[in-house]
Amino acid sequence: MTDSHADTVLLLGGTGRTGGRVLQQLLARGVSVRAVVRSAERLPAGVADDPRVTVVVADLLSLSDAQVKQWIAGCDVVISCLGHTTDAQGVFGRPRDLVTRSVERVCRAAHDLRPARPVRLILMSSVSVNRAGGLDTRRGGLEKAVLWSLRGLLPPSRDNQCAADFLHDAIEPADPYVQWVAVRPDSLKDGDITEYALHEGLVDSLFRPGETNMANVAHFMCELATDATVWAAWQGKLPVIVNAAKLSPASPPR
Repeated sequence: MTDSHADTVLLLGGTGRTGGRVLQQLLARGVSVRAVVRSAERLPAGVADDPRVTVVVADLLSLSDAQVKQWIAGCDVVISCLGHTTDAQGVFGRPRDLVTRSVERVCRAAHDLRPARPVRLILMSSVSVNRAGGLDTRRGGLEKAVLWSLRGLLPPSRDNQCAADFLHDAIEPADPYVQWVAVRPDSLKDGDITEYALHEGLVDSLFRPGETNMANVAHFMCELATDATVWAAWQGKLPVIVNAAKLSPASPPR
């Protein structure tokens, strides 16, 4: 651990497949967690009884501004693993801008609280999200057209892009109250923590996607929360995380 070790993390989406792994890995690192969840019954087994976990059963978007500030106050890091489920209600139902509105609320609350040190916001995003300014140059014309169509037809795709755009456009690099990283995994898979690779830009084509273990995404997000060197390397960026070419149980890169 370094001087940036998070004493308390506010976790959004801690009952999801990746969020649950984040929660378990944070606890294994000795980090206290405030978990905002819609159903405590969906938390990983045994987690709710851990004295380091405070469970807040609520929909973040239904909380008042005062309540959001109450739960962020005293937290060094906010990790959001919020996303849309893959059924019809999750894809086309409301709220269609869950991720964007949640990110906006966290940033607004942090600015209202004016903490002595910036709150570090770690957002789980998607490899379908583009970096601003056309920096992801690997996309060809057909791929760009497909993504443009997806954002028009599928609200979750648009939501993820809007959330990343908000962070890039609204939060200055030297913002005194909020810093951010948006993590872009490729096709999510089950499996244990393995070696993985981090890249500033895209690695694989939309039509030949790579793979990313959810456990690896969780590990990297926890590294961002607890290691100053890792945070400094990726602050204000959208790192792409993919499994290493040859998967073997090993200590992940730091």
